[in-house]
Amino acid sequence: MKPNPKYFDKIRVRPDPEAEVKARAPLCQWDGCKEPGTHRAPVGRMAEGQYFKFCFDHVREYNKGFNYFSGLADGDIARFQKEALTGHRPTWAMGSNGSARSAPDFAQQRSGRAGYYNRMRDPHNMFGTGTPGPRQRKAKPLEAKALETLGLDSTATGADIKARYKELVKRHHPDANGGDRGSEDRFRDVLQAYRVLKQAGLC
Repeated sequence: MKPNPKYFDKIRVRPDPEAEVKARAPLCQWDGCKEPGTHRAPVGRMAEGQYFKFCFDHVREYNKGFNYFSGLADGDIARFQKEALTGHRPTWAMGSNGSARSAPDFAQQRSGRAGYYNRMRDPHNMFGTGTPGPRQRKAKPLEAKALETLGLDSTATGADIKARYKELVKRHHPDANGGDRGSEDRFRDVLQAYRVLKQAGLC
């Protein structure tokens, strides 16, 4: 008598859960194999979504030698890897480059929901639709007072602040004014104002 006769499968307390799957599965597609093909294996490149049906032993052997990029040039493989970083979606250059455009592999004109991005406001030129205007930073009260001490307004650049600071230090330094008390106070105010602006990152 066989140890696992098919007539007693139905009366077992715990029937084999894979028995029904194996019974309905097609034959293994490996040449000369008669086992049920219960495992899927990808066909390969340019046939995504298509699978071979193999038994357990042959799917393991197939996967050991499977190469998605077989027959592909090194340049094409490198390009695929680069595009895979962004999920094969178009990318744009960041920054204030007004001539930024989407990658050439993708159409510039879009329709449907994708066309929304061509019509929306883009003040920071994230999508390369225009040139962003100069961003004005509003000075805080302490910074505004420091700029006023140096005789500058809120549009002054870091180079302007440094140049003005050097000029005032030379003019009001105690050695250059013979110990004049008023000039010494002004010198102290200039040093304090420059320190405030430097800590604020304006120079």
